[in-house]
Amino acid sequence: MFTIIKHVLTALGRDEKGATAIEYGLLAALIALAIIAGASVLGNNISDLFEGIASNLASQTPS
Repeated sequence: MFTIIKHVLTALGRDEKGATAIEYGLLAALIALAIIAGASVLGNNISDLFEGIASNLASQTPS
């Protein structure tokens, strides 16, 4: 009985598939977070840029 438990625990100790999956999951989450943060900042800057262009065009057109 104890030899079976010892064998199972030894096999689990050598199996790194679960740890690798967790590492890939954490990496994917960090990449997604960086993309969301970057898109948010970039989106606001682009919106401000287009609003500035639109106001400049509106002020330049004759009435």
